[in-house]
Amino acid sequence: MMRRTPASRRLHQLTVFTVGVTMAATLAACGSDPVKADVPTSTPSPTPTGAVTRTEAARILDQYEVVNTRANETQNAELLGTVEGGQLYEQSKADYRFFPTWPKKDQAYYKKAFSYRDRSYYIPEGQSWFAVTATASGSKDQALLVFDRAGGQHFKMVAAVYRDSASPIPAVDTGSHGLARAVAPSTRVGALAPDQIASAYEDLYATGGKNAGTQLASTTATRTALKSYGERTTYKNAKYATLHWEAAQPTRPRIYALRLRDGGALVVFPTAHNRMEQLKDGYIYKGYIKLVPGSEQAVYNKTPRVAILDELQGQALATLTLSGKPAVLGVEYRMVDSR
Repeated sequence: MMRRTPASRRLHQLTVFTVGVTMAATLAACGSDPVKADVPTSTPSPTPTGAVTRTEAARILDQYEVVNTRANETQNAELLGTVEGGQLYEQSKADYRFFPTWPKKDQAYYKKAFSYRDRSYYIPEGQSWFAVTATASGSKDQALLVFDRAGGQHFKMVAAVYRDSASPIPAVDTGSHGLARAVAPSTRVGALAPDQIASAYEDLYATGGKNAGTQLASTTATRTALKSYGERTTYKNAKYATLHWEAAQPTRPRIYALRLRDGGALVVFPTAHNRMEQLKDGYIYKGYIKLVPGSEQAVYNKTPRVAILDELQGQALATLTLSGKPAVLGVEYRMVDSR
Protein backbone atom coordinates (compact mmCIF):
# COMPACT_ATOMS: atom_id res chain seq x y z
CA MET A 1 0.00 0.00 0.00
CA MET A 2 1.56 3.29 -1.10
CA ARG A 3 1.69 6.29 1.16
CA ARG A 4 1.02 9.58 -0.60
CA THR A 5 2.98 12.49 0.85
CA PRO A 6 4.01 15.92 -0.49
CA ALA A 7 7.57 14.67 -0.93
CA SER A 8 6.52 11.77 -3.12
CA ARG A 9 3.56 13.34 -4.92
CA ARG A 10 3.88 13.17 -8.70
CA LEU A 11 3.03 16.39 -10.52
CA HIS A 12 1.38 15.94 -13.88
CA GLN A 13 -1.78 16.58 -15.92
CA LEU A 14 -0.94 18.70 -18.90
CA THR A 15 -2.85 20.65 -21.44
CA VAL A 16 -3.53 19.95 -25.07
CA PHE A 17 -1.37 22.13 -27.27
CA THR A 18 -1.48 21.45 -30.97
CA VAL A 19 1.71 22.20 -32.83
CA GLY A 20 2.09 22.16 -36.58
CA VAL A 21 5.48 21.18 -37.92
CA THR A 22 6.50 21.91 -41.50
CA MET A 23 9.26 19.92 -43.14
CA ALA A 24 11.43 22.24 -45.20
CA ALA A 25 12.83 20.83 -48.42
CA THR A 26 15.59 22.48 -50.42
CA LEU A 27 15.24 22.13 -54.17
CA ALA A 28 18.18 22.59 -56.48
CA ALA A 29 17.61 24.87 -59.45
CA CYS A 30 18.09 23.36 -62.91
CA GLY A 31 20.33 25.33 -65.29
CA SER A 32 19.03 26.41 -68.73
CA ASP A 33 22.47 26.46 -70.38
CA PRO A 34 22.40 23.61 -72.99
CA VAL A 35 26.07 22.86 -72.30
CA LYS A 36 25.30 22.14 -68.66
CA ALA A 37 21.89 20.56 -69.09
CA ASP A 38 23.21 17.01 -68.72
CA VAL A 39 25.34 17.80 -65.66
CA PRO A 40 23.54 16.47 -62.53
CA THR A 41 22.96 18.96 -59.73
CA SER A 42 23.21 17.93 -56.09
CA THR A 43 20.31 18.28 -53.68
CA PRO A 44 21.36 19.03 -50.12
CA SER A 45 19.96 16.65 -47.54
CA PRO A 46 17.10 18.23 -45.59
CA THR A 47 17.91 19.33 -42.07
CA PRO A 48 16.67 16.70 -39.56
CA THR A 49 13.55 17.68 -37.66
CA GLY A 50 11.69 16.52 -34.58
CA ALA A 51 8.04 16.68 -33.55
CA VAL A 52 8.43 20.24 -32.21
CA THR A 53 10.98 22.99 -31.78
CA ARG A 54 12.35 23.82 -28.35
CA THR A 55 10.25 26.97 -28.30
CA GLU A 56 7.10 24.99 -29.01
CA ALA A 57 8.02 22.37 -26.41
CA ALA A 58 8.50 25.13 -23.81
CA ARG A 59 5.06 26.55 -24.55
CA ILE A 60 3.50 23.10 -24.20
CA LEU A 61 5.10 22.69 -20.78
CA ASP A 62 4.12 26.22 -19.73
CA GLN A 63 0.50 25.43 -20.52
CA TYR A 64 0.84 22.13 -18.71
CA GLU A 65 1.68 23.92 -15.48
CA VAL A 66 -1.43 26.09 -15.71
CA VAL A 67 -3.90 23.35 -16.59
CA ASN A 68 -2.43 20.93 -14.06
CA THR A 69 -3.60 23.15 -11.22
CA ARG A 70 -7.10 23.45 -12.63
CA ALA A 71 -7.42 19.68 -13.06
CA ASN A 72 -6.07 18.90 -9.59
CA GLU A 73 -8.39 21.35 -7.86
CA THR A 74 -11.46 19.27 -8.69
CA GLN A 75 -9.89 15.87 -9.46
CA ASN A 76 -11.73 15.81 -12.76
CA ALA A 77 -10.66 12.55 -14.43
CA GLU A 78 -12.72 13.21 -17.56
CA LEU A 79 -10.99 16.54 -18.11
CA LEU A 80 -7.64 14.94 -17.37
CA GLY A 81 -8.25 12.28 -20.01
CA THR A 82 -8.37 14.94 -22.71
CA VAL A 83 -4.83 16.08 -21.92
CA GLU A 84 -3.01 13.09 -20.49
CA GLY A 85 -2.34 9.61 -21.80
CA GLY A 86 -0.19 6.54 -21.49
CA GLN A 87 0.74 4.85 -18.26
CA LEU A 88 0.72 8.25 -16.55
CA TYR A 89 -3.03 8.66 -17.05
CA GLU A 90 -3.71 5.27 -15.45
CA GLN A 91 -1.76 6.40 -12.39
CA SER A 92 -3.38 9.83 -12.30
CA LYS A 93 -6.87 8.35 -12.24
CA ALA A 94 -5.81 6.31 -9.22
CA ASP A 95 -4.51 9.47 -7.50
CA TYR A 96 -7.87 11.12 -7.97
CA ARG A 97 -9.71 8.13 -6.55
CA PHE A 98 -7.45 8.07 -3.49
CA PHE A 99 -7.59 11.83 -2.92
CA PRO A 100 -10.43 11.68 -0.29
CA THR A 101 -8.34 9.25 1.80
CA TRP A 102 -5.33 11.58 2.07
CA PRO A 103 -4.67 13.86 5.06
CA LYS A 104 -5.93 17.43 4.61
CA LYS A 105 -2.37 18.69 4.47
CA ASP A 106 -1.55 16.44 1.51
CA GLN A 107 -4.78 17.38 -0.23
CA ALA A 108 -3.93 21.07 0.05
CA TYR A 109 -0.41 20.42 -1.26
CA TYR A 110 -1.75 18.47 -4.24
CA LYS A 111 -3.94 21.41 -5.25
CA LYS A 112 -1.15 24.00 -5.12
CA ALA A 113 0.12 25.51 -8.33
CA PHE A 114 3.68 24.61 -9.28
CA SER A 115 6.23 25.19 -12.01
CA TYR A 116 9.10 23.33 -13.62
CA ARG A 117 12.54 24.90 -13.47
CA ASP A 118 15.98 23.97 -14.86
CA ARG A 119 14.44 22.54 -17.99
CA SER A 120 16.32 20.73 -20.75
CA TYR A 121 14.50 19.64 -23.90
CA TYR A 122 15.34 16.47 -25.80
CA ILE A 123 13.60 16.23 -29.16
CA PRO A 124 14.48 13.04 -31.06
CA GLU A 125 14.84 13.14 -34.81
CA GLY A 126 11.90 11.74 -36.78
CA GLN A 127 9.77 10.76 -33.77
CA SER A 128 6.27 11.73 -32.61
CA TRP A 129 7.41 12.55 -29.07
CA PHE A 130 9.83 14.61 -27.03
CA ALA A 131 11.25 14.54 -23.51
CA VAL A 132 12.09 17.14 -20.89
CA THR A 133 14.24 16.94 -17.79
CA ALA A 134 13.19 19.42 -15.11
CA THR A 135 12.76 19.94 -11.39
CA ALA A 136 9.35 20.82 -9.98
CA SER A 137 8.95 23.56 -7.41
CA GLY A 138 8.81 21.98 -3.99
CA SER A 139 11.05 19.11 -5.07
CA LYS A 140 14.81 18.62 -5.21
CA ASP A 141 14.68 15.59 -7.50
CA GLN A 142 14.97 15.83 -11.27
CA ALA A 143 12.17 14.30 -13.35
CA LEU A 144 12.00 13.02 -16.89
CA LEU A 145 8.77 14.00 -18.64
CA VAL A 146 7.61 12.55 -21.96
CA PHE A 147 5.06 14.13 -24.30
CA ASP A 148 3.60 12.23 -27.25
CA ARG A 149 0.94 12.92 -29.84
CA ALA A 150 -2.52 11.49 -29.17
CA GLY A 151 -4.13 10.18 -32.33
CA GLY A 152 -1.63 12.11 -34.42
CA GLN A 153 -3.08 15.48 -33.37
CA HIS A 154 -2.47 16.65 -29.81
CA PHE A 155 0.45 16.32 -27.45
CA LYS A 156 -0.28 14.66 -24.14
CA MET A 157 2.00 13.91 -21.26
CA VAL A 158 2.44 10.15 -21.15
CA ALA A 159 5.22 9.71 -18.57
CA ALA A 160 6.65 11.53 -15.56
CA VAL A 161 9.26 9.73 -13.50
CA TYR A 162 11.33 11.28 -10.72
CA ARG A 163 14.83 9.94 -10.34
CA ASP A 164 16.13 8.82 -6.98
CA SER A 165 18.24 11.51 -5.31
CA ALA A 166 21.35 9.31 -5.56
CA SER A 167 20.86 8.51 -9.27
CA PRO A 168 21.58 11.44 -11.62
CA ILE A 169 20.27 11.42 -15.19
CA PRO A 170 23.22 11.04 -17.60
CA ALA A 171 23.91 13.34 -20.55
CA VAL A 172 21.74 12.72 -23.62
CA ASP A 173 23.29 12.70 -27.11
CA THR A 174 22.09 15.77 -29.04
CA GLY A 175 24.68 15.61 -31.80
CA SER A 176 22.22 15.48 -34.70
CA HIS A 177 21.78 19.22 -35.38
CA GLY A 178 20.86 19.65 -31.72
CA LEU A 179 18.32 16.84 -31.85
CA ALA A 180 18.34 13.73 -29.70
CA ARG A 181 18.51 10.20 -31.08
CA ALA A 182 15.81 7.64 -30.31
CA VAL A 183 16.66 4.01 -29.54
CA ALA A 184 14.30 1.27 -30.72
CA PRO A 185 12.83 -0.75 -27.80
CA SER A 186 14.20 -4.03 -29.19
CA THR A 187 17.74 -2.73 -29.73
CA ARG A 188 20.17 -4.34 -27.31
CA VAL A 189 22.42 -1.87 -25.52
CA GLY A 190 24.96 -3.77 -23.47
CA ALA A 191 23.30 -6.44 -21.32
CA LEU A 192 19.65 -5.73 -22.22
CA ALA A 193 17.31 -4.05 -24.69
CA PRO A 194 14.87 -1.39 -23.43
CA ASP A 195 11.96 -3.85 -23.75
CA GLN A 196 13.70 -6.34 -21.41
CA ILE A 197 14.18 -4.11 -18.37
CA ALA A 198 10.65 -4.42 -16.97
CA SER A 199 10.76 -8.21 -16.70
CA ALA A 200 14.15 -8.00 -14.98
CA TYR A 201 12.84 -5.45 -12.49
CA GLU A 202 9.63 -7.36 -11.74
CA ASP A 203 11.74 -10.46 -11.05
CA LEU A 204 13.02 -8.65 -7.94
CA TYR A 205 9.47 -8.66 -6.53
CA ALA A 206 8.58 -12.15 -7.73
CA THR A 207 11.73 -14.13 -6.81
CA GLY A 208 14.01 -11.74 -4.99
CA GLY A 209 16.08 -11.35 -8.16
CA LYS A 210 17.03 -15.00 -8.65
CA ASN A 211 16.42 -14.95 -12.41
CA ALA A 212 16.43 -11.94 -14.78
CA GLY A 213 16.83 -9.58 -11.82
CA THR A 214 20.46 -10.62 -11.43
CA GLN A 215 21.24 -8.49 -14.49
CA LEU A 216 20.37 -5.20 -12.76
CA ALA A 217 22.72 -2.95 -10.83
CA SER A 218 21.99 -2.18 -7.18
CA THR A 219 20.14 1.14 -6.87
CA THR A 220 17.60 2.64 -4.47
CA ALA A 221 14.84 1.34 -6.73
CA THR A 222 16.12 -2.24 -6.83
CA ARG A 223 16.81 -2.31 -3.11
CA THR A 224 13.25 -1.15 -2.43
CA ALA A 225 11.88 -4.01 -4.53
CA LEU A 226 14.10 -6.54 -2.78
CA LYS A 227 13.01 -5.21 0.61
CA SER A 228 9.38 -5.75 -0.34
CA TYR A 229 10.17 -9.32 -1.37
CA GLY A 230 12.00 -9.94 1.89
CA GLU A 231 9.10 -8.71 4.00
CA ARG A 232 6.70 -11.33 2.65
CA THR A 233 7.40 -13.55 5.68
CA THR A 234 7.76 -10.82 8.27
CA TYR A 235 4.96 -8.35 7.51
CA LYS A 236 2.17 -7.81 10.02
CA ASN A 237 -0.14 -10.59 8.77
CA ALA A 238 2.59 -13.17 8.11
CA LYS A 239 1.30 -15.45 10.89
CA TYR A 240 -2.07 -15.79 9.20
CA ALA A 241 -1.45 -15.14 5.50
CA THR A 242 0.96 -15.54 2.62
CA LEU A 243 2.14 -12.71 0.40
CA HIS A 244 3.65 -12.77 -3.07
CA TRP A 245 4.00 -10.69 -6.24
CA GLU A 246 3.69 -11.65 -9.87
CA ALA A 247 4.46 -9.62 -13.01
CA ALA A 248 1.46 -8.21 -14.89
CA GLN A 249 0.91 -6.53 -18.25
CA PRO A 250 1.21 -2.73 -18.27
CA THR A 251 -2.02 -1.08 -19.40
CA ARG A 252 -0.12 1.25 -21.74
CA PRO A 253 2.97 -0.60 -23.07
CA ARG A 254 4.80 2.17 -25.01
CA ILE A 255 8.54 2.46 -24.29
CA TYR A 256 10.60 5.62 -24.90
CA ALA A 257 14.41 5.56 -25.16
CA LEU A 258 17.09 8.14 -25.96
CA ARG A 259 20.72 7.58 -26.89
CA LEU A 260 23.23 8.82 -24.30
CA ARG A 261 26.50 10.56 -25.11
CA ASP A 262 28.47 7.55 -23.89
CA GLY A 263 26.60 5.23 -26.28
CA GLY A 264 24.17 3.93 -23.69
CA ALA A 265 20.43 4.57 -23.51
CA LEU A 266 18.04 6.42 -21.21
CA VAL A 267 14.78 4.48 -21.04
CA VAL A 268 11.28 5.24 -19.76
CA PHE A 269 9.44 1.94 -19.51
CA PRO A 270 6.05 0.77 -18.21
CA THR A 271 5.94 -1.93 -15.58
CA ALA A 272 3.23 -3.63 -13.53
CA HIS A 273 2.63 -6.34 -10.97
CA ASN A 274 -0.08 -7.93 -8.85
CA ARG A 275 0.28 -8.20 -5.09
CA MET A 276 -1.55 -11.22 -3.67
CA GLU A 277 -2.26 -11.65 0.03
CA GLN A 278 -4.17 -14.78 1.06
CA LEU A 279 -5.08 -16.45 4.35
CA LYS A 280 -3.26 -19.69 5.05
CA ASP A 281 -5.32 -22.86 4.76
CA GLY A 282 -5.55 -23.30 8.50
CA TYR A 283 -7.34 -19.96 8.85
CA ILE A 284 -9.46 -19.87 5.69
CA TYR A 285 -11.86 -22.48 7.03
CA LYS A 286 -12.28 -20.96 10.46
CA GLY A 287 -14.79 -18.58 8.94
CA TYR A 288 -14.34 -15.70 11.36
CA ILE A 289 -10.86 -14.60 10.23
CA LYS A 290 -10.67 -12.20 7.28
CA LEU A 291 -8.13 -9.82 5.77
CA VAL A 292 -9.24 -6.21 6.27
CA PRO A 293 -8.47 -3.89 3.32
CA GLY A 294 -6.39 -0.78 3.98
CA SER A 295 -7.69 2.70 3.16
CA GLU A 296 -6.60 2.65 -0.50
CA GLN A 297 -7.64 -0.97 -1.05
CA ALA A 298 -11.04 -0.11 0.43
CA VAL A 299 -11.57 2.52 -2.27
CA TYR A 300 -12.02 -0.39 -4.69
CA ASN A 301 -13.44 -3.03 -2.33
CA LYS A 302 -13.94 -2.49 1.40
CA THR A 303 -15.25 -6.00 2.13
CA PRO A 304 -13.08 -8.10 4.49
CA ARG A 305 -12.12 -11.28 2.63
CA VAL A 306 -9.86 -14.34 2.62
CA ALA A 307 -7.68 -13.00 -0.21
CA ILE A 308 -6.82 -9.54 -1.54
CA LEU A 309 -5.39 -9.03 -5.02
CA ASP A 310 -3.98 -5.57 -5.73
CA GLU A 311 -3.08 -4.49 -9.26
CA LEU A 312 -0.30 -1.90 -9.46
CA GLN A 313 0.58 -0.07 -12.65
CA GLY A 314 3.95 1.67 -12.79
CA GLN A 315 6.49 3.50 -14.87
CA ALA A 316 10.22 3.64 -14.41
CA LEU A 317 13.41 5.31 -15.58
CA ALA A 318 16.58 3.36 -16.32
CA THR A 319 19.95 3.60 -18.05
CA LEU A 320 21.55 0.96 -20.24
CA THR A 321 25.32 1.03 -20.62
CA LEU A 322 27.62 -0.62 -23.15
CA SER A 323 29.45 -2.26 -20.25
CA GLY A 324 28.18 -2.92 -16.77
CA LYS A 325 24.70 -3.62 -15.48
CA PRO A 326 21.57 -1.63 -16.34
CA ALA A 327 20.54 0.78 -13.58
CA VAL A 328 16.95 1.62 -12.61
CA LEU A 329 17.02 5.27 -11.52
CA GLY A 330 13.44 5.68 -10.31
CA VAL A 331 10.10 3.84 -10.18
CA GLU A 332 6.56 4.90 -9.38
CA TYR A 333 3.55 2.62 -8.89
CA ARG A 334 -0.12 3.31 -8.32
CA MET A 335 -2.74 0.82 -7.21
CA VAL A 336 -5.38 0.80 -9.96
CA ASP A 337 -7.56 -2.02 -8.60
CA SER A 338 -8.04 -4.17 -5.50
CA ARG A 339 -10.36 -7.14 -5.43
